[in-house]
Amino acid sequence: MRAIVLTEKGGPERLEVADLPRPSPGEGQVLIRTQAVGVSYAETQIRAGTLPFPLPLPAVIGAEAAGEVVEVGEGVDAKLLGSTIVGVTGGLGSYAEYAALPAAMTVPVPDGVTPDQALAAGAPGAIALALLHKARLAGGETVLVEAGSSSVGTYLVRHAKEFGAGRVVATAGSAAKRDRTAELGADLVLDHGPAGWPGELPEVDVVFEAIGGTTARRVLDHLTPGTGRMLYYGMLTGEPAAVTAADLMERGVTLTGCSGPGWAGEVFGTHYPAMLDRLASGRSVAYIDRTLPLEEAAQAHRLLESRAVTGRILLVP
Repeated sequence: MRAIVLTEKGGPERLEVADLPRPSPGEGQVLIRTQAVGVSYAETQIRAGTLPFPLPLPAVIGAEAAGEVVEVGEGVDAKLLGSTIVGVTGGLGSYAEYAALPAAMTVPVPDGVTPDQALAAGAPGAIALALLHKARLAGGETVLVEAGSSSVGTYLVRHAKEFGAGRVVATAGSAAKRDRTAELGADLVLDHGPAGWPGELPEVDVVFEAIGGTTARRVLDHLTPGTGRMLYYGMLTGEPAAVTAADLMERGVTLTGCSGPGWAGEVFGTHYPAMLDRLASGRSVAYIDRTLPLEEAAQAHRLLESRAVTGRILLVP
């Protein structure tokens, strides 16, 4: 099968086309013939070595795929054969014509939804729904969505008021992305390029923290004392949020880490199918910037690193 192999960490040119044996599904897994493969900014960081991630090389990277089930492993219902599903691999293996996925982390693609749409919206939309549920908005609060035009940020901005937000403040790194974030429903959009951008924030009740680094601590200064909460789920800078227990105690606010096995189980067990239901019913949409042939994975990474895209980039084998 054709696959994209990373042999050495570095620039996009390190992603090479190779011919590899077709994988076999292990216990609890399904093997799909991929019809759409997701490319994420986090994968550009994994490729470059700036995001901590266990990566034995050479490796086929990629965490998201949609396609037809062609083989099932031990313990998986054979009725899945021939069905079209979307899901995650657990971290590696999707940049290929065939990919093995844990059956428990897949969802059938519903009628009226294409594999491309399910792939583009499924994981980021599910994460956004999980974050909005975790925020437990009581109604009328002001929320901050960092990187509001990112794959997850897009859905946070789009659906925050549905979950009770009264005002949505967001950030984006370019004028085009700020305009798009405002169109999605943000009431105030700030440029997170300058180091001092947190100084422009009003008081906020909930922060969806996706940037990381030292600005996270400065954002805490604008959280409502006593009830403010930060939900930490990403680090686009490649650096963890520089927030200490002392920072939280001083301000009387909370930080919740949205990651780990329990979090993943909630996202993919509950919110992933819920997001696909939203797509099928028209209550949400898929944002696709463009699709590229599998062989152009390196170009997909270049586009993401340019920060110029305003939707998902998909690879098609």
